[in-house]
Amino acid sequence: MRILITNDDGIQAPGIRALAEGLAHLGEVAVVAPDRERSAVGHALTLHHPLRAEQIAPNWFAVDGTPADCVNLGVHSLLDFHPDVVVSGINRGGNLGDDVIYSGTVAGAREATLMGIPAIAVSLVTDNGGENYSAAAHWAATLLQKVSQRGLPRDTFLNLNVPDLPMEQLLKPLITAQGKRRYEGTIVDKVDPRGRNYYWIGTSELNFHDIEGTDFAAVSRGHVSITPLHLDLTNYQSFATLKEWPLTGM
Repeated sequence: MRILITNDDGIQAPGIRALAEGLAHLGEVAVVAPDRERSAVGHALTLHHPLRAEQIAPNWFAVDGTPADCVNLGVHSLLDFHPDVVVSGINRGGNLGDDVIYSGTVAGAREATLMGIPAIAVSLVTDNGGENYSAAAHWAATLLQKVSQRGLPRDTFLNLNVPDLPMEQLLKPLITAQGKRRYEGTIVDKVDPRGRNYYWIGTSELNFHDIEGTDFAAVSRGHVSITPLHLDLTNYQSFATLKEWPLTGM
């Protein structure tokens, strides 16, 4: 396989190096990743200033842009091959539930899917720096082999979340649904020494609804979680309700 790896923690993050090492036996690996941390940038593309890329090692490129930028540059410019698959990660921290909307790691895989390239997003669910990246890399390699053999459903990519546990403590992988966060008190409002207000988003602890069959429920019990994510965000179940609205004359 020809494998393109990206992430949102930056090219020096331990997770991306563990992933590159863990996938090396499967084929040719290239890394195109942000030159610094780009967590929670979502699916942003850089359109209003030029991007720069620095080759720091053979087939390793640091880009001053987002994960989605990196996939674009890797596929269309920087690499001397067209990747068969894109793997984004290993993210430091889970990408569960609603977090997939914000995640730059997930966006890297989504951008590849938009281009018709099979993709996987990989995260190590940890509250600290993470200790078991090798276990996450093992499951990424295992899943990648299945994707190579069987392909993926149309417009679908996989979101892999691995608990930060040693291999022997991880429970079997489960196919899961996207979970749901509890959003409570996530803004800190303070005053700086010059008397100006400032705000900090996301500093309060956020929890998930413990719903059976979801990604959070799986990893909280020690299971590896595999969630198939779809590009089409249309809520088809709402059609019947919306068609009852009196929309004439609007």
